[in-house]
Amino acid sequence: METKVIVGLGSCGIAAGAGKVYEKIKSLKQAEHLDFDLKKTSCVGMCYREPLVEIIDESGSYLYGDVDEERAIDILDKHINQHNPVKEYVVKTDLFKTEDDEYNDSQVRIALRNCGFMDPEKIEEYEARQGYRAIRKIAGQGMPRLDVIQTVLSSGLRGRGGGGFPTGLKWKFANNNKSDEKYIICNADEGDPGAFMDRSVLEGDPHSVLEGMIIGAYAIEATGGVIYCRAEYPLAIKRLNIAIEQARAKGYLGKNILGIDGFNFDIYIKEGAGAFVCGEETALIASVEGERGMPRKRPPFPASQGLWKKPTNINNVETFANIPWIVLNEADEYKKYGTEKSKGTKVFALAGKIRRSGLVEVPMGMSIRDVIFKMGGGIQNDKKFKAVQMGGPSGGCIPEYLADTLVDYDSVNATGAIMGSGGMVVMDETTCMIDVAKFFLDFTQKESCGKCTFCRVGTKRMLEILDRITNGQGKEGDIELLEELSYQIKDNSLCGLGQTAPNPVLTTIKYFRDEYEAHIRDKKCPALVCKKLLTYEVDPEKCTGCTVCAKNCPTDCIDGERKEVHFIRQEDCIKCGTCYSKCKFDAIKLS
Repeated sequence: METKVIVGLGSCGIAAGAGKVYEKIKSLKQAEHLDFDLKKTSCVGMCYREPLVEIIDESGSYLYGDVDEERAIDILDKHINQHNPVKEYVVKTDLFKTEDDEYNDSQVRIALRNCGFMDPEKIEEYEARQGYRAIRKIAGQGMPRLDVIQTVLSSGLRGRGGGGFPTGLKWKFANNNKSDEKYIICNADEGDPGAFMDRSVLEGDPHSVLEGMIIGAYAIEATGGVIYCRAEYPLAIKRLNIAIEQARAKGYLGKNILGIDGFNFDIYIKEGAGAFVCGEETALIASVEGERGMPRKRPPFPASQGLWKKPTNINNVETFANIPWIVLNEADEYKKYGTEKSKGTKVFALAGKIRRSGLVEVPMGMSIRDVIFKMGGGIQNDKKFKAVQMGGPSGGCIPEYLADTLVDYDSVNATGAIMGSGGMVVMDETTCMIDVAKFFLDFTQKESCGKCTFCRVGTKRMLEILDRITNGQGKEGDIELLEELSYQIKDNSLCGLGQTAPNPVLTTIKYFRDEYEAHIRDKKCPALVCKKLLTYEVDPEKCTGCTVCAKNCPTDCIDGERKEVHFIRQEDCIKCGTCYSKCKFDAIKLS
């Protein structure tokens, strides 16, 4: 067989230097007349190991990680020229064990089934991996539209964009509303960490999303499709445009698709400005129509009056990527994974204080602890696991003692967090939970469209209180006021952004109330994060009297002669941290 060298060129790989690695391999192939087929793919999910290079030869497949130009030279010399794989660089192979096996072996890849395993810019490679067989199955068997909907409904697939509404039921509503004009929209603009997943699927397997939309269009009799994608994803948009043109050329888009009389459907891309509120479907629709992205009251729901006041169905990227697999393999096969009310798999973007960051696809019902410690490899620098934030900026923080919570909609919701579109931010003992709540609330406050007073003003007042608390100006009653404001905002906001914006605050108060009390009553940050609440002191055992701290102090509040132990006058210290960052002997201690 011909040897293949495949370079991962997703956004994460390119950012890590994969473009340079590709060009180096290309130049070596030409200069040394090396005999292999050089190919491109996208993100395989192992972002913590980027750049990634896979070599497939007659002996098997070897995925190399952390490949720079120098390592690429070494790998080509030993693996290609000497037929001797460089085992110490291999992160995945079927031929021997690697330290990354747990990351790979625990996954069930359905939505991500093709990502990293094909050239996303070649429709032939998608077709070779069972691509477009689901829509061909529908066309070949003449499946009634309601049968397609029933298959999706029976699978138990719930919308992967956040709300978790049954996908088949959503399709059924749209099908029931008869019109000579209907639309199907793919929301690829969600603004939380889960959007990393959306981008990776669009970059690595755009045809699976197109096929899912085509099947959905057949099911509800849609006449037009829109992919609403943020303009900050240029590579995803580029590959989507290529995929759409290829699908048209092959007859998967256009008139009388695959010989189905009257099935006329096409897709175009609407580039959004990345507004978080446009994750809400009515705000998204307004943006597609050229209006400002602001939500409206429901009912009427988009299934009856959506885009251009016509029946419309909206699902996100991950939801559509599941559809072809479900139709091709049947609902019962999908239902093998998951819990009673949450079927299938879920893709998460693992981030934060974790050893293995990247994309993982886990079967519903796996515990959060297993995701973090098996797939994610545990906490960086052997720190203590403190909490995980799930559901993006509108999600909540789940403490360590609830880490055995199962990954399913009901179990996660019961903690006060939400599944969202798949963000999972891991925090260790050095994380201040009030600071985390402030960070996420700052984002949602800025992203508020301003239509609702409770969301627009309420989140701003909450942010001001959190600012005071982290600056050492918190006072008794602040916790109760935050809770009162949170419930007012949740109960009176029009859309999901306002209704969920207080979640980070409510969950941190619920599970980490002692930290709030320490900030307010003791004027201390237990995690030693909030600068205004820190005390900088000189450790006499470590101080060498080098005078570096004194020379750099902006307020000249550090006393001491050269080669003598120094002392910080607390009344003049502005807590800037300069002494701490400049000391080379770790002689400045924090409390």
